[in-house]
Amino acid sequence: MTATRVPGVPEIEDGVLISTNPATGEEAGRVPAADADAVAATVARARQAAAWWQGLGFTGRKARLLRWRTLLTQRIEELARITGQETGKPEADAIVEAVGAIEHIDWAAHHAKAVLGPRRTRTRLLTAEHVGHIEYLPYGVVGVIGPWNYPILTPIGPISSALAAGNVVVFKPSEYTPIVGQWLADTFAEVVGEQPVLQVVHGMGDVGGALCRSGVGKVSFTGSTATAKKVMAACAENLVPVVIEAGGKDALIVDADADIPAAAEAAVWGSMTNAGQTCIGIERAYVVAPVYDQFVAAVVEKAGKLRTGHEIGPITMPRQIDIIRDHIDDALAKGGRAVLGGAGAVQPPYVAPTVLVDVPADSAEIRDETFGPTLTITKVADTDEAVRQANDTPYGLGGAVFGKADAVRIARRLRAGMVAVNSSLTFVGMGNLPFGGVGDSGFGRIHGEDGLREFARAKSITVRRGPSMLPAMTFERTPAQVARIVKAVKLLYGRKR
Repeated sequence: MTATRVPGVPEIEDGVLISTNPATGEEAGRVPAADADAVAATVARARQAAAWWQGLGFTGRKARLLRWRTLLTQRIEELARITGQETGKPEADAIVEAVGAIEHIDWAAHHAKAVLGPRRTRTRLLTAEHVGHIEYLPYGVVGVIGPWNYPILTPIGPISSALAAGNVVVFKPSEYTPIVGQWLADTFAEVVGEQPVLQVVHGMGDVGGALCRSGVGKVSFTGSTATAKKVMAACAENLVPVVIEAGGKDALIVDADADIPAAAEAAVWGSMTNAGQTCIGIERAYVVAPVYDQFVAAVVEKAGKLRTGHEIGPITMPRQIDIIRDHIDDALAKGGRAVLGGAGAVQPPYVAPTVLVDVPADSAEIRDETFGPTLTITKVADTDEAVRQANDTPYGLGGAVFGKADAVRIARRLRAGMVAVNSSLTFVGMGNLPFGGVGDSGFGRIHGEDGLREFARAKSITVRRGPSMLPAMTFERTPAQVARIVKAVKLLYGRKR
């Protein structure tokens, strides 16, 4: 490592992207950096492979995806170790992340045919002479732009769905985690060596822009809301459709009949796991007055046991430390109190667990995504007030509710794409559930049936089975036939039901 190199900050030297550990500065690895021409060449190779991959059919693709799943399972410790070297996250966290990714590969492989296979539709009376068919066709080449905070789990969601649907993939990992991204592509090539079905391009933001403009059929992006808008603008130049999973400011609501120790444990996990660098992390908690003091005490007790460098890893992207520090300082300056951590918690490259109370609603810690191991806890009169405050944000990614009698009803009122009841973050590990947000958190879905359909376009076909009883779409229709059409429509739809 050179004297000028900053730990965790990616650098390009002589056409090579160098990745380092954010905690130690130790080099994690080197990969070739791409430019616009290299991206175009990679996409061209992908197009050549697309016909072969699609031609394998659902059964052939399933077999190969399951072989990849098995390989990742067998080498999960190796993957976790590489992830820890590059991001600094604890090995246990990397293991849990990899397990979730393996689940998504398995689900997509097993269910793609049932979800996307061709099927017939029921006929309608006015077009009874026709039968309808629906089939789902792949886009061809899908670009996936992945994040650094969960470099295994997050990109494998769209990658596995896109591959299962019959697409080939060009993957641009975050410049902060290129080694993990390369490892994923290399292991896939071990089980699918015939064609370049999953390829990787490395570099900074300009490489992601080049991928958006390269002629791919669709792009899936995960990252900040600000970068998402740039991705959309680049894709819009050629009307390339996108799936966007952007930032979040997720809230936990705790009702009076909640299991408080369990709620506190889930709040600490949801806010502090991966050092708080989680798009669906719990950054705000709204707790009804009767259980507020008990909840705060339980959270402080549990979070106070976590140690930086052990359960709490480093902040992977060094410039995020300034944002976390600014949010804590702003909250304290506006009257908030730190019941754990606080201004002194920021000790680069680490941030110690911080719990804040009495934070005003206009503070950055309440309004903006912090992406660090902090949690604000706000006392509310009732769950109606909790829902109002939880929804008072442009984001709408995930959330959580703890309670018994009304928990599910409260969850349905939250403006979010996913909500966990009596747990936190659990929806991300369920391969059959769609994942995505609303508002500034993006649109489109990965995972589950909706995630599979994101990477295939519906095509409708009608087939005539016999003569038309009510010929409408022809210039040869007669006045008598038009009259019969009117009579049939009134009979079918003209009465209140």
